[in-house]
Amino acid sequence: MRLTYIFHSGFALETEQCILVFDYWMDPAGVMPTLLQSGKPIYVFASHFHEDHFNRTIFQWKNMRPDILYILSKDILKRRRAQKEEADVWLAKGGVWQDERIRVTATGSTDSGVSWMVQTGGRCIFHAGDLNNWYAHYLTDQRRRSSIFSAEFNLWVNPEKEEKQYLGELKDIRKVTGHFDLVMFPIDSRIGNGYTRGGRQFIEQFSVSLFVPMHFVAGGFESAWRMREFTGPRGVGFWSISRNGESLEF
Repeated sequence: MRLTYIFHSGFALETEQCILVFDYWMDPAGVMPTLLQSGKPIYVFASHFHEDHFNRTIFQWKNMRPDILYILSKDILKRRRAQKEEADVWLAKGGVWQDERIRVTATGSTDSGVSWMVQTGGRCIFHAGDLNNWYAHYLTDQRRRSSIFSAEFNLWVNPEKEEKQYLGELKDIRKVTGHFDLVMFPIDSRIGNGYTRGGRQFIEQFSVSLFVPMHFVAGGFESAWRMREFTGPRGVGFWSISRNGESLEF
């Protein structure tokens, strides 16, 4: 399989049978035009309505590839960011869809929408969307309180409650599988100290062959590489992405 980093949380995964595109936002390196010219079936995923994970540009691709298939989170429909007929499949947490090439399970999120588990070519793939322990920074604060204002995200949160929800989502995913061949997961330094905590908790809960960071645009590529400190000792492969449009065979 060939995984290409598009931008932010956007990736394209090319298998022998098909191409999967996750959470497209922007394409600075011009990855998509070449992929759209491929003769392989293309599946496009969007985990939720946030503009950095869903861009209506994806629907224009159908002009070049009428056979393209869109698998979107139902919150996009509820937020009226798309019309029902624009997607082929709408899924909420717990939803399952499959054809002769892929099997898709919509798993939970600690933000809007869903995360994605996709089984294809004998491998199990996970794209987290915005599933993460987003307020881990406050869990290391000795002034821990039940409610704290997060300047990074401009809202009041209860960090212990948020972490409990995150771990609950991981528990639900474990009911489906305990192993992933590939995981794409947010490593976002905007969280502050402990921004790898969610990723660390994920690889503690699951057997992971390859861990790929995402959602790190604000902090830069090198900010995401810090996760290597924790994947290495556990024998988990890690991709230190260094540029838009970079690809990895695995």
